[in-house]
Amino acid sequence: MRHTPFKLVLVVTTALCGAVPVYAQDAGGDIVVTARRTEERLQDVPISITVYSDKQISNKNIVSGADLATFTPSLSANSRYGSETATFAIRGFVQENFTSPSVATYFADVVGPRAQGGTSGGNGAGVGQFFDLQNVQVLKGPQGTLFGRNTTGGAVLIVPQKPTDNLEGYVEGSYGNLGMYRFQGVLNVPLADTFKVRLGVDRQKRDGYIHNQSGIGPKDYGDVDYWAFRLGILAELTPDIENYTLARYSRSDTNGPYGRLIAANATGCRDGVPSSFPAPSAGSTASYLAPLACSQYLARAKAQGYGYWDVESNALDPFLKINQWAISNTTTWNVSDSITLKNIASYQEFKQSQSYNIGSDNYVMPALTVLGTPNPFAGMPFTWVGLNPDVNAGNIEQWTATEEFQVQGRTADGRLNYVLGGYYEKSGPTSPFQGSYSPISTMLPSASTGLPFPVFTSLSCTDARNLVCTNINSLGSPQIPGIMQNSLTRYRYRNAGLFAQATYKLTDQFSLTGGIRYTMDKVLGQGGTRTIMFTNSVPVAVCATNSSKPAASGEDCLTSITQKSNKPTWLLGVDFKPISDMLLYAKYARGYRQGNVNASNTIPIEWGPEKVDSYELGAKFSYRGGVSGYINLSAFYNDFSDQQLAANLIPDGSVPNASPSQGIVNAGKSRIQGLEVDASANTGGLGVAVGYTYLDTKLKSYSPPNFVGYLPPTTGSKVGGPLPLSPKHKLTVTPSYTLPVDDSLGEINVSATFVYTSTQVAAADSPFGILPSTSIWNANLSWNSVAGSPIDLAAFVTNLTNEKYPVFIGNSWNSTGSESLILGQSRMYGLRLRYSFGQ
Repeated sequence: MRHTPFKLVLVVTTALCGAVPVYAQDAGGDIVVTARRTEERLQDVPISITVYSDKQISNKNIVSGADLATFTPSLSANSRYGSETATFAIRGFVQENFTSPSVATYFADVVGPRAQGGTSGGNGAGVGQFFDLQNVQVLKGPQGTLFGRNTTGGAVLIVPQKPTDNLEGYVEGSYGNLGMYRFQGVLNVPLADTFKVRLGVDRQKRDGYIHNQSGIGPKDYGDVDYWAFRLGILAELTPDIENYTLARYSRSDTNGPYGRLIAANATGCRDGVPSSFPAPSAGSTASYLAPLACSQYLARAKAQGYGYWDVESNALDPFLKINQWAISNTTTWNVSDSITLKNIASYQEFKQSQSYNIGSDNYVMPALTVLGTPNPFAGMPFTWVGLNPDVNAGNIEQWTATEEFQVQGRTADGRLNYVLGGYYEKSGPTSPFQGSYSPISTMLPSASTGLPFPVFTSLSCTDARNLVCTNINSLGSPQIPGIMQNSLTRYRYRNAGLFAQATYKLTDQFSLTGGIRYTMDKVLGQGGTRTIMFTNSVPVAVCATNSSKPAASGEDCLTSITQKSNKPTWLLGVDFKPISDMLLYAKYARGYRQGNVNASNTIPIEWGPEKVDSYELGAKFSYRGGVSGYINLSAFYNDFSDQQLAANLIPDGSVPNASPSQGIVNAGKSRIQGLEVDASANTGGLGVAVGYTYLDTKLKSYSPPNFVGYLPPTTGSKVGGPLPLSPKHKLTVTPSYTLPVDDSLGEINVSATFVYTSTQVAAADSPFGILPSTSIWNANLSWNSVAGSPIDLAAFVTNLTNEKYPVFIGNSWNSTGSESLILGQSRMYGLRLRYSFGQ
């Protein structure tokens, strides 16, 4: 049934595109992009790009990176830790925890701030960035020749609106269900002919769509609550020198994400679990927690008839707080008609604090001990693993500074165009350390307790950050310790690169492009991880790697780990324009993503860079006339090696106090290939835009090392199977119609967007790790210049049919014997009113 709408829409739109005569060009072909660091017409750039205008961003209600990924073929987002911290994947190139981004996000030519911590954060497109924009450009494939931070997947360019010559602006208000309200305001002031200022603010608040039924903590999760401010100053110092300063600040304060527990690996709660996923091994943490999840959370959910977006949580004060500010300065000097010098400098700070139950659970200790006697800890709440920021710092606190100098040149005859320059980036901690406190539930083996059987132990905390916890266990003894892990970390990055790229026109139709970059990367991670043992509710801390060493703080356990790499990347391309409205191109690129370290593990882990050889063939056709539009096609093949993959680590019981963990290893080889179509057609008031990606990925090998104290590690995909977040099919169709009304009434337009995403892997080592296909409709009705006034009115709805779908999973099946789903946004609708002036 799910494939029926996909097939129908695909047939219709394919027929439509095939019927459109390719002899003209629509306005879409005149979209200006900066994919090669200079302004060019979209249809002249030999790169696969998806572009959204500011109007399209508004109509689709895109406010976060996760929203952007919903509408973009080839682009996916991992929202495991919330939409505000979602990480991107393009064409199967995924960012695992702790790794550097495989897709870099740039705001006004400045890469996102570094943010290395225990959960995802920063590095990308958080809330508060998607307003008052020129456009958003999604560049697919390695972009490491011209862009400062090397990536294997691609880049997302967010281009803000620069100050203009006019006294103008707008105020906009939105109101919708879930108590949503949003306010935007922009004021552009030309203080002089050569000095202009643009101010902007974006404020949104909305209740969560995940409803907490426990009566503990907040009533909902998945809420929105942010402020964003922006100031742009454009100074034309001389007729040839322009200086553009951009300052921005955003703050988000929400309850964070929460998953919906759906199954447990225990009798009565294994519905739909294949036999290839056996019952948990005796004496494992999962063997104790799975029956509790079944008899407590899942039993209540069934008895009380919980809905799809209903969950339970026992977290007293969960939150996700993100503060980010940045200032950048871009100076452009047109030295002559053939030489332009450009300097881009920036400084950014990012802070994230997060507190929640990683397993999306709600446990209490059962009435009886493992011996069948009354348990004195009966009814006391606990979680599998909790995450709480350090008392004196956040989970992530980092500054990032960048400096880039470019020389853009062209010969007098216009045959040679080139860009060359240098890039330098440095990043470090904004406080002495960032850190977290994590109460952990685990099974203590006989070697740890001296008893002839394993004992389950945990902590019941009312204030984990200040160590206000009671040790609880399956034996009912206050002498059995409970465990908390405290990690202090800090990271320092240094990245430098020299680059050059040139395009030479052999003829008016035939061009060659070559580029090379040499990058030098270094990261230093320092971490001090403590194991805090609670006995009789009294904490005693020791170093995690040396239990005989007392640790008053994590600094007593400090270790350092460094990873360096120096690598070239390159690009070779050829393009041919038989006519002005047709471009054929072929290119080969070497992509590279730097290695990194994780200093928060009990045993610090480092991993080296990954590389990809990328091959692409493409064609771009534009047409205009009675029917106008464009059709862009591309086919790609990627040979991926030294792939940075997760190693999911489950204790094997041989090492006391070992806890579930995750490492990153260079253990993978993959093949990624596919096709992309991007097309639009317009005639009269009728238009349609189509985007489609066919993606065929395969993990060819996975050879992780063994880790002492842990079972053989698994990763997010199976050898021979597809890579995570790589749906084979993704289709977007946006029909629109402008009503034929008199100009005095304004412009009335109705549009809809259909997004089909086929099944995709979230985590192959979970029985619920295959995300189902989805068919999502969004709609927008806009009335611009109402009755000739400067007022625009719109009605909108996202997820029109209220589709119930997960966007990721908790991936705790092997650790806890239960699994949760990270749920997609329920239906949201509302009205939007904008008043514009001076335009």
